Amino acid sequence: MIVTSLLLQGPYCPDGDPPLPARLADTGGGSQLITAVAPAPGSTTGRLTWWDRRAGRWYEAGAAPARFGANGLTEGTARVQGTNTTPAGLFGLPYAFGIAHAPAGTAYRYRRVTPASWWCQDNASGSYNRWVEPLPADCAPGEAEHLVSYAKQYAHALVIAFNYDRPVRGRGAGIFLHVDGKGATAGCVSVPEGAMRAILRWANPRRHPHIAIGTESGPLAVTGY
Repeated sequence: MIVTSLLLQGPYCPDGDPPLPARLADTGGGSQLITAVAPAPGSTTGRLTWWDRRAGRWYEAGAAPARFGANGLTEGTARVQGTNTTPAGLFGLPYAFGIAHAPAGTAYRYRRVTPASWWCQDNASGSYNRWVEPLPADCAPGEAEHLVSYAKQYAHALVIAFNYDRPVRGRGAGIFLHVDGKGATAGCVSVPEGAMRAILRWANPRRHPHIAIGTESGPLAVTGY
């Protein structure tokens, strides 16, 4: 279920409190923001909200239930690849992709998945944590995701720029905001398909949207990012 509202209310923004983005240490400098908040580090479910900043104030544009890694959340700068944890932190959203056509009104650069599309997760490859097409010789098929194999999850997605600009080997690769599968993720953030389509229609790269991932409180509190 998607909730759209201009009210500054909800489970993570009680009456009387400033809206969640106003309580974050950093929002990336843009006028759009996505927050993905779990109740605790070990949680596999939570809430994702997308926000607009207008006239100096943040307004909730929509919200949906979210899923996280099967082993919950962990600090992004210390994450270890293969742990099925979602990295906490503030990240850019470089581009969108999908097996299905982009929803009408999508402003983001949207890359269509083909049978030759892979995401390389091989630490020994020069293409580590990158889309490759076709799979290069130095990226083992067993260390890469064949994107077209995930028809439901990758119908629509946004790349989360975790470990992306200057990849650190062994920290993790292929972290996306994508459509829900059957349960928890391997480290991505997922939402119902209707919410993913709504986010792609809403997101405007000229407004520099980011995603902040964290918990309600504690060491991984989203407000610390």
